[in-house]
Amino acid sequence: MPADRLTKAVIQSFLRCYLVGANFNPRGMQNIGLVYAMLPGLAAIHKDPVRFRQAVKRYVRHYNSHPFWAPCLVGIFLSTEQRIAAGAFPPAMLEKVKDRTTYTLSAIGDSVFAGSLLIYWALSTACLLLAGHMAAALLEGLIFFIGLQMFKVYTFWRGLRGGFLFLESLKRWDLINWGQRIKYANAALLLWFWMLVWPKPVAWEGWLAGMIGLAVTARLVQQFRLPRTIPAVGLAALWALYPVVVESLGGWPF
Repeated sequence: MPADRLTKAVIQSFLRCYLVGANFNPRGMQNIGLVYAMLPGLAAIHKDPVRFRQAVKRYVRHYNSHPFWAPCLVGIFLSTEQRIAAGAFPPAMLEKVKDRTTYTLSAIGDSVFAGSLLIYWALSTACLLLAGHMAAALLEGLIFFIGLQMFKVYTFWRGLRGGFLFLESLKRWDLINWGQRIKYANAALLLWFWMLVWPKPVAWEGWLAGMIGLAVTARLVQQFRLPRTIPAVGLAALWALYPVVVESLGGWPF
């Protein structure tokens, strides 16, 4: 197969990764989008029509993962299809590892990207805008956007070159723990956000009471595994009654 033809097909598959979630459905979820992204590469790899149809069938089943991982997964799958076409990888083995890989990366994506980095970007942007740093907020957004595109290109390329072996490198990235560290930064950003939006002048007694109430509520949820709604409603009720209680006590304790 001409190298330039395969390269063109691979580039088309990468660009189609941006549309993986465009045909989301309740049965197969992102499976139609995955097949759409795989088609150019599969057509270039499997010249025999029968083998091409068999390859397509391997991806029309249920598929769902975080969209940021789509290029990486497509690259890994295309690399594996090249090995299948060369007789170096049994197709049945792909069925055993495809879903496990997809769901594992999905969980990592939900934790690191959706649960950490995207929240960091949203909170930091809000804080910068509230503080009057509009240029810095725009620059940060551009850096995150460009960084995401570089991440997609890099993981697609590594997945295409290494196949499932690239997962060993991903394991060394320790993304789960990085997601936890980013959440600590998000907590600091949330504190900054509260300080920016808190009514001025700051009534530090109300601030401290609110922080203590929030900490106690979080502890109750963790300790007794309570539904979050009940402690949240209780905290809101106490906060609403706080001025009444203070007034009835003649201003005590503040």
